[in-house]
Amino acid sequence: MTATSATSDAATTSNGSCCTPEGSCHSGAGAALAGEVTTTYKVTGMTCGHCEGAVSSEISEIAGVSSVQAVAATGLVTVTSAAPLDDEAVRAAVDEAGYELVGQA
Repeated sequence: MTATSATSDAATTSNGSCCTPEGSCHSGAGAALAGEVTTTYKVTGMTCGHCEGAVSSEISEIAGVSSVQAVAATGLVTVTSAAPLDDEAVRAAVDEAGYELVGQA
């Protein structure tokens, strides 16, 4: 497996964020373990880190979810779970956070 993430130090220094310009946080994260499912969703209405946190927090409450990465700049939310998630459960979590799930990206 080859690493494709860029060094995030420059991004952290210039904009105060841990995310790279490509939208990846915490370089090296995001690799799913064997048996896990990674799904990316499109969510509208996120504009900042607080929005990302609210969406991540609500989706994290769904049974089987092991990680959530929300990126306001792209509107993409990547969820890693033990099994495929019910889209309606994800929609309800995003609604609870105050945003709108467009669907899978």
